[in-house]
Amino acid sequence: MSKRLKNIALAIAAGAAALLLAGQAQAEKIKVAGIYTVPVQQKWVGTLHRALSTAKEAGEIEYSFSEKVANTDYVRVMREYAESGVQLIVGEAFGISREARKVADDYPEVAFVVGDPGGPHGSNFSVFDNWIHEPCYLMGIIAGSMTKTNKIGMVGGYPIGEVNRLFHAFMAGAKSVNPDVEFKVSFIGSWYDPPKAKEFAFAQVETGVDVLYAERAGVVDAAREKGIIAFGNVNDMNKQENGTDVVVASALWHMENALNYAIGQVKAGTFKAENYKEWTMMQKGGASLSPFYEFDDRIPAAAKAKVEEVKGKIMSGDFVVDINDDEPKSTF
Repeated sequence: MSKRLKNIALAIAAGAAALLLAGQAQAEKIKVAGIYTVPVQQKWVGTLHRALSTAKEAGEIEYSFSEKVANTDYVRVMREYAESGVQLIVGEAFGISREARKVADDYPEVAFVVGDPGGPHGSNFSVFDNWIHEPCYLMGIIAGSMTKTNKIGMVGGYPIGEVNRLFHAFMAGAKSVNPDVEFKVSFIGSWYDPPKAKEFAFAQVETGVDVLYAERAGVVDAAREKGIIAFGNVNDMNKQENGTDVVVASALWHMENALNYAIGQVKAGTFKAENYKEWTMMQKGGASLSPFYEFDDRIPAAAKAKVEEVKGKIMSGDFVVDINDDEPKSTF
């Protein structure tokens, strides 16, 4: 073999070996832990759990999780997972932000992707929230077009920023097509109390409300019993919360793209502290509007056309839904 051909063969072999090693590195599973303060059946936590379970099923990660972890015990669980060799921890730090950041400082080799109202921290503490205000605006367009009494009810858990911004976006969408619409806003003081949410919804219907925004579980049942329509939140309430013939559409939250991005960074050794906000919005597939199912023919054609128009502008960046974290107030 000539020297030239020999050099070419060696170069090809070296390139093939490099590709093989890169492929093996990419194929290696990383260890991921989820730490949740509520059961994985709860829809906010369930969104994280489903995304990580999907990555596990795809062979990307080894996944373990702890649920119903009290805030008083949360830091201990974080440290135990970090000590066990977990490379990525996903969870929530609402109420324990400072303590969670201290854990991240103590384990710089571990990546953290944590639900938190603050900013990223250090080199390894990334934050996220569910920024589904954009599909909430689109739902508002439909709600404002379908109400006959011009009175819409909204039942939420607590008046915190991540809830308030959804209500404001929904209200703004409704007002954009129906300036006469009014709103009744209630918070039940719990993240999971379906009977209480149902009771609050009943009270709103008594005031003339004929459309409900079900930010909490229990509201859909009230709408069904009163024979009115509702709009869902985070998960597909038409299919998952007995909402057939009641829930027109739901604002959906998706974490697959965000967590796949984090997993890819950990595998590549390039993980850094970031705010994952953009990964939980519509342009990057973090939020969407559900199908209309059996309501497809019941929604006014003009409203559906408006939704498609605004959705297109959101995706292109030509329309930005305002973010308002202030507590919304009833208008009648």
